[in-house]
Amino acid sequence: MLVQNIPQNEQSRFKVNKGRDIHKYRSLTNKDYLRKKMNVVNKEVEQMLYSEKHHIHGKIDEILFLEDGGAAVLDYKYAEYKEKIFRTYKMQSVCYALLIKENYNIPVKKGYIVYTRSQNKVVEIEYTQRDFDDLQLIIDDILKIIEKSYFPKKTQASERCIDCCYTNICVK
Repeated sequence: MLVQNIPQNEQSRFKVNKGRDIHKYRSLTNKDYLRKKMNVVNKEVEQMLYSEKHHIHGKIDEILFLEDGGAAVLDYKYAEYKEKIFRTYKMQSVCYALLIKENYNIPVKKGYIVYTRSQNKVVEIEYTQRDFDDLQLIIDDILKIIEKSYFPKKTQASERCIDCCYTNICVK
């Protein structure tokens, strides 16, 4: 999108629109509800955070502030839980954790994904240092693509292409 100035046109994708509807609904309902079983003492909803240091930004569905002084990410996904957490979901969550750590200067050791198409099943992710190291490698790769203005190779995992907005223009 940034290299070749080709918009994603996300507004025409059903899952994106459905996900946005769910996020909007969640942000307007149960605003004061705190997940006591997760030791949540406060929360912030739909926070847009930025990191100049890491060249990232994101809108976090919920930042959960915990009894122990730390925080956790809570992210809603219009998806079914398939007995595993996809790497893309995990890395997005790690990215949000990094943003919280940098902007609030508090520890973020875990996150949660709510799978809305599986009766709102909540799945916990525990972050490791390796997760943050992997995220930095991904960020470095993305920055290299932007700086050198080249189009990355198509993924070997063709199932990822099914719902990609760039599938028709990918280079093999």
